[in-house]
Amino acid sequence: MNPASDRIERKILLKVPRSKVWRVLANAEAFGQWFGVSLEGKRFVSGEWTQGQITYPGYEHLLWNVLVERVEPERVFSFRWHPYAVEPEVDYSQEPTTLVKFELTDMDDGTLLTVSESGFDHIPQHRRLKAFRMDSRGWDEQMNNIEEFLKTSAKTRERQEE
Repeated sequence: MNPASDRIERKILLKVPRSKVWRVLANAEAFGQWFGVSLEGKRFVSGEWTQGQITYPGYEHLLWNVLVERVEPERVFSFRWHPYAVEPEVDYSQEPTTLVKFELTDMDDGTLLTVSESGFDHIPQHRRLKAFRMDSRGWDEQMNNIEEFLKTSAKTRERQEE
């Protein structure tokens, strides 16, 4: 296994308390809003599958399907999925999955969110590199999405309190 090709990791300092970051990670509906998946009425439960229609432009024809692995309040949220499974005519169900893990750490200025995705070395070779590259880009975008979502949520709450 080559650690450089098997794992993606991103970190972002979010200037809000851990409890607020946790709410937009572990609450499926809030997660879907910033992640780009319709998860109204859904919940994240360890050991259960969660599905929703992708709302990200160009990918609306796809179903987001994850197996929730861990939900440790305000610490770790993780799930397994088939990375970059974007061809509707392909059955990815027999392929290995990657593990996506969100970890929260208190910092002086807020909460450090670390997201990692590992297991790419087990993905079939003919699609491994593209899945790694596309998910790598995707995590860059998702870190921006969660940061913006938290900023927008805070501004909305401030206006409501005025």
